[in-house]
Amino acid sequence: MELLDWIVIGAFVALMIWIVYTVIRKKKENSDDYFLGGRDATWIAIGTSIFASNIGSEHLIGLAGAGASSGMAMAHWEIQGWMILLLGWVFVPFYERSMVLTMPEFLERRYNSASRTILSLISLISYVMTKVAVTVYAGGLVFQQVFGIEKLWGIDFFWIAAIGLVLVTALYTIIGGMESVLKTSVLQTPILLAGSAFILFFGFKALGGWDQMMAICSEKAVNDYGDTMVNLIRSNNDPDFPWLGALLGSSIIGFWYWCTDQFIVQRVLSGRNEREARRGAIFGAYLKLLPVFLFLIPGMIAYAMHTKGVEINGVVYHLTDASGQYAADAAFPSLVATLLPAGLKGVVVCGILAALMSSLASLFNSSAMLFTIDFYKRFKPNTSEKHLVVIGQTATVVIVALGILWIPVMRSVGNVLYTYLQDVQSVLAPGIAAAFLLGICWKRTSALGGMWGLLSGLIIGLTRLGAKIYYSNTSDAAENLFKYVFYDLNWLFFCGWMLLVCCIIVVVVSLFTEAPSEDKIRGLVFGTATPEQIEATRKSWNKWDVIHTAIILAITAAFYYYFW
Repeated sequence: MELLDWIVIGAFVALMIWIVYTVIRKKKENSDDYFLGGRDATWIAIGTSIFASNIGSEHLIGLAGAGASSGMAMAHWEIQGWMILLLGWVFVPFYERSMVLTMPEFLERRYNSASRTILSLISLISYVMTKVAVTVYAGGLVFQQVFGIEKLWGIDFFWIAAIGLVLVTALYTIIGGMESVLKTSVLQTPILLAGSAFILFFGFKALGGWDQMMAICSEKAVNDYGDTMVNLIRSNNDPDFPWLGALLGSSIIGFWYWCTDQFIVQRVLSGRNEREARRGAIFGAYLKLLPVFLFLIPGMIAYAMHTKGVEINGVVYHLTDASGQYAADAAFPSLVATLLPAGLKGVVVCGILAALMSSLASLFNSSAMLFTIDFYKRFKPNTSEKHLVVIGQTATVVIVALGILWIPVMRSVGNVLYTYLQDVQSVLAPGIAAAFLLGICWKRTSALGGMWGLLSGLIIGLTRLGAKIYYSNTSDAAENLFKYVFYDLNWLFFCGWMLLVCCIIVVVVSLFTEAPSEDKIRGLVFGTATPEQIEATRKSWNKWDVIHTAIILAITAAFYYYFW
């Protein structure tokens, strides 16, 4: 890092401080102001916040690392702009009509209070133990590699970077609430895009272009069935990414994440109306087409440069760790440290900062909202709006503390827990997806049906995770049906079967229990909206919304065709 890089970073920090200062000058009088920015967000703020919230450590380290190790396999999860369109066109009208603050609150409106409690608990635990923890852990690793500092003031620089990242992000989230998250995202997103684009440009320049990357990566076999790193659709016998399992699993996880997870949906709930919320989702869908090119492709470039032995400034590029082993997860930070000239390296560091801070800020705000609205306010319904804001700020402090306390655990298990992250999401998603999907599509879905769909998903998921831990540490385990289903079965196929089982449970329980009344589900299920609600939704979109939707779908189809 040179002086010019530090000047760029300083300018970025100054802009962040100015934005947060303008936000905190406005008093947050009630919970809507604090958690949803007063429900006054425009489509630009919503779209950039969706994108910035999504881009975290799993992209800076995980996605680039996946590109450097398995090529296009993880692109199924990243080329999911079409799933955000589903949020905008299908779910936004239901969420807007219900006027809920949280996704668990929506399930209470549709089902019962037990469903709300179950989803709140699942969400809070998963946020602290996976999203917050992994983001903080990976953030510390990224900055340790990018800055090339092992110790500072006698302290491991990992700890300084990780805890500093948490505290700075928490400070502006606690003070400014959702409005600070949205407005800082408008600054962070273009910087993140620009920084990653520089990596792409200089990477191709050093390697010799797109054709060089495709030629080298197409020679690397990834299984015994003729597939290479450039194949998105792989043999159904592939042990890691069989094409049917990848399509089903990525869609189920994507549906849960983009359409029902508080972490993302809170962005559209902050929209000033249905039109702004939908257009924000469409804009977010455009932006979601970019991570494959900005993070996964650089990983493939790093692999190709390593294989070809590209020389940069008189030094041959090697993607290896201190022991000389191939280190796929070091792809993105190693490209930053190796390729970029002074000044541009500072821009990319700002982009990394932006990605980690925006993701963490969204997590803190969403977690605090879940606790305040779904637990505290339910037990103390007469609490004043100003006090709810204080409770939300206090909850954020607690979540920050839990995130910091979890860092040593993350560091001790390192890549093991990170490897299991997708596994955790694959067993969280099906039960929640079944409850939401049947809840809005089938009038007959009963309160107990939805609740047992959630519970069955939680029980099956915990059983799968427990089996993974047990069998991974047991060398002489007996072969039986339980082991095959809960351990040996490919995680993507398991995700698909789990959704089917949860849906069957919802249907069967619903048929044997009392159906919901028309009044309870009015406006919350297809075919129950009033004429006024239908008319309001129809007036909220025009031909341009349809045209942009068609463009996004066409780009997605073209991507699958090219990398088939």
